[in-house]
Amino acid sequence: MSDLLDRLRNRGWRLTSQRRVVAEVLDGTHVHYTADEVHARAAARLPEISRATVYNTLGELVSLGEVIEVSTDGRAKRYDPNAHHAHQHLVCDRCGVIRDVHPTGDPVTDLPDAERYGFTISSADVTYRGICPSCAQAA
Repeated sequence: MSDLLDRLRNRGWRLTSQRRVVAEVLDGTHVHYTADEVHARAAARLPEISRATVYNTLGELVSLGEVIEVSTDGRAKRYDPNAHHAHQHLVCDRCGVIRDVHPTGDPVTDLPDAERYGFTISSADVTYRGICPSCAQAA
């Protein structure tokens, strides 16, 4: 059973067959699917699942704090089930693959006082960009 399914069960969230299949699609390491990708994968397992059900389920999971919405390209939102472990993202500029990374520093506390301009900082989103090994090898 996935970590996400465990968390949802522990919350007492009603797991219909549609909700379950969406949660199963989101299971795994480095999962960052768009809603359309979640729908395609869910429909492969449960053909009658509608796009609206997938979108509504993703919205509920985000509202519950069990899934994070990630936008690394300024366009499509992606859904990351790694919501309970602090991490940043590493993105390939060519193919768009996304990996979760865990830098050793804390971007909130590492910002020097002189650069805070009096702000009380609550969070920071850092996206690392580069070229993945597959794209570098293909070049």
